[in-house]
Amino acid sequence: MTAFIKALFLVVVAEMGDKTQLLAMAMASKYKAKQVLIGVFIATVLNHALAVAVGSYLGNFIPMDTVKIVAAISFLIFGLWTLRGDKIDEDDEKKSSFGPIVTVAIAFFIAEMGDKTQLMTITISAESNQPLNILMGTTAGMMIADGIGIIGGAWMCKHIPEKYIKWMAGIVFIFFGTLTLYNSMPSSFITLTYIIPYFLILGLLIYLIGVKFAYHDQVSNIVQTKDDTENNDDPLSMN
Repeated sequence: MTAFIKALFLVVVAEMGDKTQLLAMAMASKYKAKQVLIGVFIATVLNHALAVAVGSYLGNFIPMDTVKIVAAISFLIFGLWTLRGDKIDEDDEKKSSFGPIVTVAIAFFIAEMGDKTQLMTITISAESNQPLNILMGTTAGMMIADGIGIIGGAWMCKHIPEKYIKWMAGIVFIFFGTLTLYNSMPSSFITLTYIIPYFLILGLLIYLIGVKFAYHDQVSNIVQTKDDTENNDDPLSMN
């Protein structure tokens, strides 16, 4: 059960402001929320089942100490990735001749390939021998996060600046990464000689990736586009 909760929590955090959550919000401006959520569910189960299989396979052949160090570094990368944010390319939103559910499922499956939530699922699976719990946890996490994006996106943009959401999620990952690294590294590396440079380099990376080269206002732009579309479709609208 611990693996399920851990997978659910980390995926919810990872998905906040992620490209696939933005894609869910964009799709919800075209299709019904129920259709989008069904498509997301289908794509997530297929995509994360593949990730769990890969992670479980790697976990059987790589020493656990190495897995933990790789997991720690991965969490740090996920944290920095979250601080930078994601954007949706035009190719991610292009129309399809399929029905809404199939269209969403295909778009999500493709968008999730190589995305940080898929890579994180591989990482968690390599650490644990509970593939079914991991799959259920990551799938539930995706549904919760994308449900929040679809239903609560407008509210979040009005009440919580996007940069705060990204920074909160990113710091959670960086904290877990640092803690995991601390617990898995040999004691000879837990000295000021290594700790000080580590935090200096980490701070520089946070500044460069989270401030200088970050994507901004992605969620707000999508919600604004959705509102504009609804206003244009409203016969009582003055626009």
